[in-house]
Amino acid sequence: MDHPISITLQGEVTVTVDGRAVPLPASRKARALLGYLAATGRPVRRERLCELFWDLPDDPRGSLRWALSKLRQVVDQNGVRRIVADRERVALQLDDVQVALRDIWMRLFDDPPIIPPGELREMAEAFERPFLEGLDAAGTEIFVNWLTAERDSVHLMYLNVLRRLALHPDLTPDEAARWARLWQEQAPLQEDPARALLGALIHAGRIEEARDFEKRFLQEVAEAGLETSGRLLPTRPERTDPRAPEPREPEPRRMLRKQTIGFCRAPDGVRIAYGKVGEGPPLVKAANWLNHLELDWNSPIWGKTFSACAQGRTFIRYDERGNGLSDWDVDEISFEAFVRDLETVVDALGLERFPLLGLSQGSAVCIEYAARHPERVSALVLAAGYATGWRIGASPEEQARREAVLTLTEHGWGTSNPAYRHIFSQTFMPDSKPEELSWFDEFQRQCTSPENAVRFQEAFGHIDVRDSLARVKAPTIVFHARDDHRISIEQGRELAIGIPGAEFVPLDSKNHILLGHEPAWRECVERIGDFLRRTGA
Repeated sequence: MDHPISITLQGEVTVTVDGRAVPLPASRKARALLGYLAATGRPVRRERLCELFWDLPDDPRGSLRWALSKLRQVVDQNGVRRIVADRERVALQLDDVQVALRDIWMRLFDDPPIIPPGELREMAEAFERPFLEGLDAAGTEIFVNWLTAERDSVHLMYLNVLRRLALHPDLTPDEAARWARLWQEQAPLQEDPARALLGALIHAGRIEEARDFEKRFLQEVAEAGLETSGRLLPTRPERTDPRAPEPREPEPRRMLRKQTIGFCRAPDGVRIAYGKVGEGPPLVKAANWLNHLELDWNSPIWGKTFSACAQGRTFIRYDERGNGLSDWDVDEISFEAFVRDLETVVDALGLERFPLLGLSQGSAVCIEYAARHPERVSALVLAAGYATGWRIGASPEEQARREAVLTLTEHGWGTSNPAYRHIFSQTFMPDSKPEELSWFDEFQRQCTSPENAVRFQEAFGHIDVRDSLARVKAPTIVFHARDDHRISIEQGRELAIGIPGAEFVPLDSKNHILLGHEPAWRECVERIGDFLRRTGA
């Protein structure tokens, strides 16, 4: 495909239209906004963009509109509208736009062949200048954190390119040594680039230089308090196969880049965002308490779980109405609407038969869907679920506590003080690490508004699928933490008792949301895989 527009993100942001450079707005915020939209390549909520680039008490929405108007003059060329915005979100359409950095990533990580040296040299040259150079102070602290994470990802790509050059079979030993030295300078205490440099020097006949380097390297590693596997000089001069693209991005981040996002409309007109990632038979996850198709992947909580779900399968999930990338301004937030949203997504994707995964209140949504559509659900996997909401099944004391939490949510959710959201975080994950708790605090604030957070809790309180349990025909497995601080194990056991033939698996954990570093998470993932294979789902 021809690309009349090219956007460069390495170094200063530049835009080229039909081979000529186009002047960009003088505003650093506008240029940073363009870089962000080009780098993400996905629709982004207006609220998120305001948080990234404009502090209160300015007029963030007005500033965003002004910046978008300036950027349209740059990219809306040749009669094509490339910045698409509505009341909820903004996107930069990249169908006919070349973003060099994204092309390099696809070349490196989608398929790891031996790339020709000339192409690799061009890639290496592209990484010589920083990602979004000069825009470090163009946004808020949230933008700075995003920029830092993106630069780390770009650095990994640069290391990948240098590794391929250092080990390339078609390069002379002297050129391989030059690239290996650059690789080693970018990762000075890692053994792999050090070994590559030593191997290249030996192949080039520079034995003394190799010995001197090994001595310096081992000394620097020791001074840093690190250990090595011993001497690094190879006993014979072998060249390593460069096909494996190391170092790789963390798996959740790689999944985020491979995820595709689409939108469909529920019967009442609400737009629902859904995401797909992976290859193979489908696995559909119902929405649960606060989702975000993009932010979830960077999570120390969800990232590892979702990566596991996408292994060998097409993993499908969606943002519930009222949160994430779905419409926030909605008339109805109710259990019935949650079930309709699931129906809308699977119908839009044309899925005929599939297993369903439900976490927390998502379990009730899955149960109701399976009861209404038994011919379409091949298996049911439920974790930390319940049949009745807190207004039905909870004690008077628990109901009073939940009412108090509703009041706190209404008045404190949107503030910068995380104490209000911390109430939820601690009950969801009492055994979490501090960084996991902090991430979840901030994640919740970004996922929905204070008003919708209250409406969600009210809707969850009225859930009642007791009459639907016996109508579930699909093979079912139910997981529940023994010491879940939010939903008691008795409630999970009731699901297994009520669903004909359901298996019940208690897990040794206190967490309502299982975390990737606890043994219970590993057991749960392995048991789910075994269950789906055994049932043929």
